[in-house]
Amino acid sequence: MEEARPATAKGEATRRRILDAAFAEFAAHGIAGSRVDRIAAAAETNKAQLYAYFGSKAKLFDAVFFASMRRILDDAPIDPDHLGDWAVRLYDDYLTHPELVRLALWHRLERRPHGLLVEEHERLDEAKLNGITAAQRAGQVRRADPFDVMALVIAMSHAWSPASTVWAASPDEPERVHDARRTLLRDAVTAAVASDG
Repeated sequence: MEEARPATAKGEATRRRILDAAFAEFAAHGIAGSRVDRIAAAAETNKAQLYAYFGSKAKLFDAVFFASMRRILDDAPIDPDHLGDWAVRLYDDYLTHPELVRLALWHRLERRPHGLLVEEHERLDEAKLNGITAAQRAGQVRRADPFDVMALVIAMSHAWSPASTVWAASPDEPERVHDARRTLLRDAVTAAVASDG
């Protein structure tokens, strides 16, 4: 995705404010429900400047969405030798940054209802898949499509996320509740992906 690059520090600051305002707006309302005028006002700029930087509301959403995907990778890097621990890091990331999950849900609902969440060439999970493949070769992870193993671990980590249809966890819950879920999640993922010989 191409986007204009501001040439000055002031331009970069404006671009950053637009992205921050858009992140909050899109997480709350999705693409269809978001309003460019609200984003521009929150960013202390105008719609013309917003379009000059990003071209369209859809391209702005893409910029925000892919930045949020990279943030999850940075916040919760995979350790293919300890996928249970990775699932717990994801649980914690969803707990402290539920808006990241909401952005992914809006992307799924409004842009990609089927198949991959992102285009093949835009996938940000190659390192994860390579790590899982290596762990499978070393006999640490069960034999299955590495993508399916990754999808299973991520799905299990979402059990209490804003994507849950059963219970969305809150930071306001007692820490002992979170610790019990972390233990259950770590143990369940470890058992689910254990080598099958």
